[in-house]
Amino acid sequence: MRTSDFEYSLPPELIAQTPIEPRDASRLLVLHRIDGRIEHRHFRDIHEYLRPGDLLVANESRVIAARLFGHKVPTGGRVEMLLLNKRGERTWEVLLKPGRRVKPGTRIALTTADSQTWRDQATPAEGSLRRSDTEVTAEVVDVTAAGGRVLAFSAPVEPMLEDIGMVPLPPYIHTPLQDSQRYQTVYARVDGSVAAPTAGLHFTPRLMQRLNQMGVEFAFVTLHVSMDTFRPVQEEQVEEHRMYTEFCELSAEACGTINRARAEGRRVIAVGTTSVRVLEAAAAELQAGEIGLQPFAGPTDLFLYPGRPFRVVEAMITNFHLPRSTLLMLVAAFAGKERMDRAYQEAIQERYRFYSFGDAMFIV
Repeated sequence: MRTSDFEYSLPPELIAQTPIEPRDASRLLVLHRIDGRIEHRHFRDIHEYLRPGDLLVANESRVIAARLFGHKVPTGGRVEMLLLNKRGERTWEVLLKPGRRVKPGTRIALTTADSQTWRDQATPAEGSLRRSDTEVTAEVVDVTAAGGRVLAFSAPVEPMLEDIGMVPLPPYIHTPLQDSQRYQTVYARVDGSVAAPTAGLHFTPRLMQRLNQMGVEFAFVTLHVSMDTFRPVQEEQVEEHRMYTEFCELSAEACGTINRARAEGRRVIAVGTTSVRVLEAAAAELQAGEIGLQPFAGPTDLFLYPGRPFRVVEAMITNFHLPRSTLLMLVAAFAGKERMDRAYQEAIQERYRFYSFGDAMFIV
């Protein structure tokens, strides 16, 4: 299967730059897999497509303030860091900018802001950064195959991220975010993502309460989203792509809730592609004849593309994804490539908003 089959043309003005208010005022394209029928609604209407007993499985990972700033010691050259994957208690894989010439042995002193000003800008203004009160430093100890760097920090950085870091936004968003909580789901609880599980951004506490009152149940899983989620597949053939790994967890509590729903014939509906991957990764571990999912925690590199089966998920809520992305391929695998293509073209014609702050699809 050719990767080029997953390209499409999107007018730049349809890339949502800001979140909509309220969250559930976003539009909702409902795609019926059985006959390809498409309906145009708003997310607040999603209850009309749910029924008592449905189980919504959502990713409760929280975006961390993974965008850090510093200066090289002793030259003073400014450096931007994006935390990617934790390697050890004080060791992280990061992207550095500029980073091409940063070699192992380079030391970096972390900086922070004198005021709120730099947090409201895509790039901190000159003069708005100072040496951090924590005096935390980092040393480059390795270069990754993908061109990143491995940093060994002088102290654990997680406890201070909210003070010295920024929540990273996707590279296609150029408008400063006024409220960083709008890039978090209302149920986010477990720190670890560097990008939001965006399908969940449409839910409000009031909507969730309404769904609960009508008998819809929620279960929560964890998958910490990596920045690799935005990278297009470079291989010419989809099957040649090797998926990046991300940490995920299916707790015993969530596992029990999901297994009960399946045993009782109730629908399991994934909120977002990340929840899909957790559920289907758990299903992939089942031995012949086994039905019930088992709790697990660890890395997953599950890559779902057309031709790969879905064993747990029966419906899916998702946003509109980037061309050539693994997320788009997952949606094509679930909805069917032709139906997905038609839905995307209709969404463009109807001027839907795309990507992280954009509108949603409900594939049933």
